[in-house]
Amino acid sequence: MPNPDLLAILPQLASGSAHTHALGFQLENIEGRRVRMRVPYRPELVGDPASGVLSGGLVSTLLDHVGGMSVWLALDQFQSIATLDMRVDYMRAAAPGRDLLAEAECYQLNRTMAFVRAWAFEDNPDNPVAASQAAYIIHKPALRDHRTDQSHVQAQADA
Repeated sequence: MPNPDLLAILPQLASGSAHTHALGFQLENIEGRRVRMRVPYRPELVGDPASGVLSGGLVSTLLDHVGGMSVWLALDQFQSIATLDMRVDYMRAAAPGRDLLAEAECYQLNRTMAFVRAWAFEDNPDNPVAASQAAYIIHKPALRDHRTDQSHVQAQADA
C-alpha cells in the first residue's frame, strides 16, 4: 500500500503547477504501480483547428507528467526528479472532441534513475494515441560538507 502522505498530495502534484493547472490535468486513479491521468477536451488545446485534433505537445506533456507521477509512486515519496530522456511514438491522432487519458508505470528503479513506460488513449489503453519510454534522474539531497559547516560556524563566531 502506498504511503498515505504521498497519496494525499498526488492530486495536487497532478494539477497544482501553473502549466498542469492551465492544461486541466487531473489524477484519475492509482492501481497498483500504475497512475492514470485525464485531460478534459477543450477547444484551446487543439493543435489543428481544421480537424479538431489535440496538440501533439499536449500529448507528450501528459505522458511526461504521468510518467513522473509513476516515479513518485515507485519511490513511495515525493522527491525531486527530472526527465533525462523521453521518446514518444505517435501512432494516430487523438479523436476530436474526446478527453485524453494517460497511464504510466515505473518498471525499473535504482538509486539514481527511474525507467517508465506510458501510453495515451481515449477509452482503451490497447488502442493508444501515443506511447512513451522515458528515463528520469532522481535528485538526492546534497550532503553537507562538515568542513564547510565548521568554517561557517567559526566565521560567525569571529564576527
